[in-house]
Amino acid sequence: MAKITYVAHDGAKYEVDAPAGMSVMEAAVKNGVPGIEAECGGACSCATCHVYVDEAWTEKTGDPQAMEEDMLDFAQDANETSRLSCQIVMREDLDGLVVKIPEFQA
Repeated sequence: MAKITYVAHDGAKYEVDAPAGMSVMEAAVKNGVPGIEAECGGACSCATCHVYVDEAWTEKTGDPQAMEEDMLDFAQDANETSRLSCQIVMREDLDGLVVKIPEFQA
């Protein structure tokens, strides 16, 4: 299990454990983390699971693939650390991952 810390727009923190192979979005939904809407259920066909990856973790989480980049165009207030949480799959080396949830999802 790896720990993920979700930081809400208001600063509230939610720490959850996620097994390897589970997406950051799935872990949020299964643990009731507010702000991750996940309307498409993780199919990378919307931008309602948009997060900002903490800068300390951007190298480890990697860059978005082409399809994810296309969907990020629909994310409100996307920036260079933006990712769709459905596309970040947990691994043991991501233990301690920190993501920030934007105020609004697209």
